[in-house]
Amino acid sequence: MMDWTPYGSRIAFELADFIYRHNQMSASNFNTLCKLWGATLLPHDDIPPFSNHSELCQTIDETPVGGVAWETISLSYSGPQPDNAPLWMESTHKIWFRDPQLLFKGMLENPEFQDFFDYVPLQQYDAHGGCQYENVMLGNWAWKQAVSNSEFCCS
Repeated sequence: MMDWTPYGSRIAFELADFIYRHNQMSASNFNTLCKLWGATLLPHDDIPPFSNHSELCQTIDETPVGGVAWETISLSYSGPQPDNAPLWMESTHKIWFRDPQLLFKGMLENPEFQDFFDYVPLQQYDAHGGCQYENVMLGNWAWKQAVSNSEFCCS
């Protein structure tokens, strides 16, 4: 049996993914859905995967992502402000993120991704000699980085 921690089950995980990422349902609509769902489960002495939107968000926030911790920074606008400046210009905003370099490093180290990454740059051409560009490893930047950092360059 697969561990779906911090989700109670696969259905809870898929529900969270659907509601939060695909459907982007509002908090109030999700709370209504939970109440209706809960009412249908009462006769069976059961409960829905989440009791409300807050529980859904808390579970999503607890989802482990390769051991990379959440970080936060505060940003505020410091430029010139017009008369009757909009509220966002006068407010401090918290930005939550996970270090993208550490996330990417974790993906590279994860054996489940081994067949889904091109680890070396490649130059690929079509029948007319034109360069094919599909991803970063087929681009000129990756090729130039590999060649410029190599001790063994061809001339």
